[in-house]
Amino acid sequence: MLLCARGYFARVHGVGQLVKAFLQKTECRCQVLNLGAGMDTTFWKLKDEGLLPSKYFEVDFPMIVTRKLHNIKCKPVLLNPIVELHSEDTLQMDGHMMDSTRYAIVGADLRDLSELEEKLKKCNMNTQLPTLLIAECVLVYMTPEQSANLLKWAARSFDTAMFINYEQVNMGDRFGQIMIENLRRRQCDLAGVETCKSLESQKERLLASGWETASAVDMMELYSRLPRAEVSRIEALEFLDEMELLEQLMQHYCLCWATKGGGELGLKEVTY
Repeated sequence: MLLCARGYFARVHGVGQLVKAFLQKTECRCQVLNLGAGMDTTFWKLKDEGLLPSKYFEVDFPMIVTRKLHNIKCKPVLLNPIVELHSEDTLQMDGHMMDSTRYAIVGADLRDLSELEEKLKKCNMNTQLPTLLIAECVLVYMTPEQSANLLKWAARSFDTAMFINYEQVNMGDRFGQIMIENLRRRQCDLAGVETCKSLESQKERLLASGWETASAVDMMELYSRLPRAEVSRIEALEFLDEMELLEQLMQHYCLCWATKGGGELGLKEVTY
């Protein structure tokens, strides 16, 4: 549990820093597309921090979207901020979709790009706006061909864009193989694990898909760069005497980011 808490903190901090850097570079005149968003609450966090983009989109399987929409409708703390920002009297909402002025969530399969694009356009996705795409432990569940198609679609669809990907890395060593075997025993197959061989392979897949720059760092390296005060606070929650296990685990997850265009905005200089 503690290892997960530390890893979770590093992931949230790392992804959050890149998201905020993009929003600041674009002065929030942009859109965010969260792929495989699940129950993520980033939209509400950004609103509280005064960092909302022009529009925030989420995509996940229809079944997941139905659950999230139910939660939103039943919890005023989630629904009210959306309604407050909406410029019309009524929201567009059905079982698998919600569209409003600043927030949209659609049920779609990321492997079906024509369906994905059609549904996003119905929610007024603007391909002319600088766009940030986020995928957290999503691509690894797709085959290499499917994830490559998604990455190519993203690079092709937006002139100015940034892609953030968080998932496994260094999966070819013994520790990685044990992770894969444990997941398979739980009927969880990583269909795209062969793309997670190294930080270099992670960067290469992005560049091969049409992105102009690509960077990657493993989570242990990222963890070592976190503010010491925050690290001390997390580590004080419980004593840990298995630092080697923590290091091994963190070395098998990575944060990658890629950019296309946006030279005038300084997107290429965005780093963690």
